[in-house]
Amino acid sequence: MNYNKKTVKDIDVAGKKVLLRCDFNVPQDKATGAITDDKRIVAALPTIAYLLDQKAAVIACSHLGKPKGEWKQSLSLAPVAKRLSELLGREVLFATDIVGEDAKAKAAALKPGEILLLENLRFDKREEKNDPEFAKELASMAEVYVSDAFGTVHRAHASTAGVAAYLPAVSGFLIGKELDIMGKALDDPKRPFVAVLGGAKVSDKINVINNLLEKADTIIIGGGMAYTFKKAEGYTIGKSLLEEDKLDYAREMMQKAEAKGVKFLLPVDNLCAAEFSASAKPVLEEQNIPNELMGMDIGPKAIEAFSDAVKGAGTVVWNGPMGVFEFPAFAGGTKAMAKALAESGAITIVGGGDSAAAVEQLGYADKMTHISTGGGASLEFLEGKELPGVACLLDK
Repeated sequence: MNYNKKTVKDIDVAGKKVLLRCDFNVPQDKATGAITDDKRIVAALPTIAYLLDQKAAVIACSHLGKPKGEWKQSLSLAPVAKRLSELLGREVLFATDIVGEDAKAKAAALKPGEILLLENLRFDKREEKNDPEFAKELASMAEVYVSDAFGTVHRAHASTAGVAAYLPAVSGFLIGKELDIMGKALDDPKRPFVAVLGGAKVSDKINVINNLLEKADTIIIGGGMAYTFKKAEGYTIGKSLLEEDKLDYAREMMQKAEAKGVKFLLPVDNLCAAEFSASAKPVLEEQNIPNELMGMDIGPKAIEAFSDAVKGAGTVVWNGPMGVFEFPAFAGGTKAMAKALAESGAITIVGGGDSAAAVEQLGYADKMTHISTGGGASLEFLEGKELPGVACLLDK
């Protein structure tokens, strides 16, 4: 996959109509519809501000939630338009449809330096089907396509990939940064390259481990998925999470790591509990976990070993928590990992989802080189998969 793609800075947008795909999929209060976290809107501001400064006419579009092709007032982007205009300090026009009369009339009348937001793309069932007619209609309103919704680039939808068949397509600053930092980390990392993988299931990370075994110097495994590997090593894991059908795969990965000279680190001790509950009393166990207990977090020796491996790293990629970090008694491993990354001096990249939430929550976000804005997209990135919303952009 070529990560060297053109950005908005590589083309002339002055006086042109630009279709800008944003990720405005923001959380809202169920009762009032108020936006509870505007981080994703704020993240889009640099690209929007640049386009407006360059005197482009911006036609912004996004999805919100999962309306599955039905018009649902509760998932309208109208509150996003209101919040965006507050953040930009200028009026954001709003179209009450996507490619209908209102959108087309407002897009046609849009002047350089003005911005219009279309209604929720997923109100039209053709969006997720990547319907060429729908993509063509979207594209017909503009002269250039700018993609800046990294959280959706792993999906081949009309607005993320389809429109690139009809318009010159480049990335905005958000996607540009993702490709630059994550692409370089995978293609040409500063070494030693350490991958820290956690989360509940081995099955979610099979392709990631496979891909990173070709690239990393050290792979660290924590979280619930570690227990399938521990069982494959021959230890007892009590009532811990286990994917029985992935034991052979776990053995195979460990053998592959050994053959390639990749260090493969698993927890040597664990914080366990008798039940999966926030009030459960933590019990420290070494390699073997008794039948009545389940592993909930990595133990102090594992924390030390994992932190040491991160200390000397040149590049660290982290995806997935080390334990049940939503329970305070079992958040120690994840906290320690966040601290180790923050203090490492390495290029540190946190894949979206739970690890990003943990880093934000623990106050280490500003100490990381990069926190990915896309959960599923950053996972597929680490798997080495071709991302349709990136592949469709013009190469540099």
